[in-house]
Amino acid sequence: MSIAGLDPSAGAGLLADIKTYEEHKVYGLGICTAQTIQTENEFISIRWQDEKEILKATEVMLSNYDVKAVKIGIVENIARLKTMVEYIHKKDPGIKIVWDTVIKSSTGFGFWMNEVDQKLLKEILVKVFLITPNYNEVVKLVPFATPKEAANMLSSYCHVLLKGGHNEEEVGSDYLYTKSEAAILQPNISTVSAKHGSGCVLSSAIAANLALGNGLHTSCDNAKRYIERFLSSNNSLLGYHHV
Repeated sequence: MSIAGLDPSAGAGLLADIKTYEEHKVYGLGICTAQTIQTENEFISIRWQDEKEILKATEVMLSNYDVKAVKIGIVENIARLKTMVEYIHKKDPGIKIVWDTVIKSSTGFGFWMNEVDQKLLKEILVKVFLITPNYNEVVKLVPFATPKEAANMLSSYCHVLLKGGHNEEEVGSDYLYTKSEAAILQPNISTVSAKHGSGCVLSSAIAANLALGNGLHTSCDNAKRYIERFLSSNNSLLGYHHV
């Protein structure tokens, strides 16, 4: 299940997640956190959904379907994220939550304008299975550290996949941090082009793999191969899932 925004261009958010789930042969459920007006190039506006409506929809979905994994995308603020994560965890602590730490969109719109409350962040992370920040996002979560230091620190609370798309020294190399190790996921394809919503696609691909019963490392590795095919599907900012 995805809890994310509705992007009418279908490049990111719920629509991109559902495409990804279908390609992985898992059934996707979707709960809308916000309605945006945007293209792959321009972010125009956003209207956040009421928290009560989000939680009601979550209750209905979890009460009627056997949800194995939940991917969370854009949320209005960290307090709302905490409420959502705690609700899911209370409903079924066995559900694996993948939080795609979207703090700023690929079109440049900032979702979280204020500094991240470290106390709330830690309370959220202990109930989350995996977070998937890029180099810019991870230092927003831990502003007093380098990206790798920040990811390593956060891994004491949950698993961290530090995406390498913004790492100029090792472009495309992702690092998977757990409490016991840091494993590198090397790119297999070099001829890729930037895509709107690539973070959404990667995190939902991981969630799909987890729902299929794959382990953490296998899920991240499979998702990386999927996102590479997605990124190499064409030269535009809107990628094709079926290639």
